[in-house]
Amino acid sequence: MKLIFEKSQPGRRGGELPRYDIPPAKVPEELRRETPPRLPELAEPEIVRHFTALSTRNFGIDTGFYPLGSCTMKYNPRVNERLAMLPGFRDLHPYQDEDAIQGALELMWRLQEALIEVSGLHACSLQPAAGAQGELTGLMLMRAYFAERGEADQRDTVITADTAHGTNPASVTMAGYKLAKAETDARGNVDVAHLREMVNERTAGLMLTNPSTLGLFDEHIEEIAAIFHEAGALLYYDGANLNAVCGISRPGDMGFDIVHINLHKTFSQPHGGGGPGGGPIVVRDKLEPFLPAPAVVKDGDRFRLDYDRPKSIGKVRGFTGPFGVFVRSYAFIRSYGPRLREMSEVAVLNANYLLARLKDGYELPFDRLAMHEFVLSARRLKREHGISALDVAKRLMDYGFHPPTIYFPLVVPEALMIEPTETEAKETLDAFADAMLAIAREAEEDPEVLRSAPHGRPVGRLDEVLAAKRAIVKYGFEEHPDLGSEPAAPPQLEAQKGA
Repeated sequence: MKLIFEKSQPGRRGGELPRYDIPPAKVPEELRRETPPRLPELAEPEIVRHFTALSTRNFGIDTGFYPLGSCTMKYNPRVNERLAMLPGFRDLHPYQDEDAIQGALELMWRLQEALIEVSGLHACSLQPAAGAQGELTGLMLMRAYFAERGEADQRDTVITADTAHGTNPASVTMAGYKLAKAETDARGNVDVAHLREMVNERTAGLMLTNPSTLGLFDEHIEEIAAIFHEAGALLYYDGANLNAVCGISRPGDMGFDIVHINLHKTFSQPHGGGGPGGGPIVVRDKLEPFLPAPAVVKDGDRFRLDYDRPKSIGKVRGFTGPFGVFVRSYAFIRSYGPRLREMSEVAVLNANYLLARLKDGYELPFDRLAMHEFVLSARRLKREHGISALDVAKRLMDYGFHPPTIYFPLVVPEALMIEPTETEAKETLDAFADAMLAIAREAEEDPEVLRSAPHGRPVGRLDEVLAAKRAIVKYGFEEHPDLGSEPAAPPQLEAQKGA
């Protein structure tokens, strides 16, 4: 398929601006362009057809099953979009007077109250932009808490599990803490004996996902909480996997002091491609004074932004947070109401159904009931037939499915991490399971078809090492007498095979 620049024809237009009847702006000489901008020139039908054709090559939750473990890519109800586009919400300006945004403030306050109830804690800030920023915010709260107690220099280490999301150690480092990793035991729990050896007077806290990225609920969570609290440390809950436990168990009841919640995962928000999202922080009462400012509070029948928070860590993003995400997530929560636990129950049911169907075709590292996601291994296929998890993922594209997360968590060799969510029907799950089992058979009968997959995509298998070493990330241009330049012919990618 040609690039839009390659379709460009000089002088072709999709529209024409009216002649202006005001003097042109005076642009300083040093700011004036020496050549016209390199813009494609096409008629409107050509533009529409070009981008419509591109859109058909996209894969998303609206076009198919997206079993991306650890990221909860569920269907996003269209009613949420209609509500987010209501003029009173859509046309808000962040500098509007509080009297003119009482409805928006009330929605934010009610969302806070819902998240407080779901988490089993006491206070909430909606400000963080997404999960990773929620993590950093939580660790900043931890640091502020210990600073007030005069322990900031003493408490210098945060422990994470060896199954943790990659953002956990990154956030620990950004927050200025030292990182320590706890091992996983034979049943997929955090190794309690190892934890006891690690926790001491220098420990600031633990960052933990429960259920873990293995899709397993930690059987020792109350004992773990006691170990840290007895040492005067805090527990941080990575809420990326909250979709498994909503309305069933609460992080606060497990012993966690700080929770971040991925609104875009658990409570619905289109977030493919890295955004947008929301990562509110919910905390125990002793940490409430340190939450980001301003806070959304209720005074009688009125709602306002409270800036008078002397112990606050300050702002972590502009204004009060991603408001459109708040509208969608609040609508999603209200649509379930007191039946919110059904969301998690069906997510867990779907995951265990898929697990039961697939565990004989692949290795199951931890033979336990899963929560909302589970991890298989292609290790046997690799050992017996030379087929890797990457080969399985690439071949799955030929069957019309987006691949699951692979090679994570790192404690499972040749990992395949699968999360069906609650929004997929049994027929979809069966079709996916049939495809995965067919691939396992192909690994034995015709392994080369997997090694050379995918076969029907615009781009075939790449030599990923070569592509990384000789990355071509810019489209080349050559000089053009009229436009100043024009696109060159697409460079031949040495790394590309079978395109």
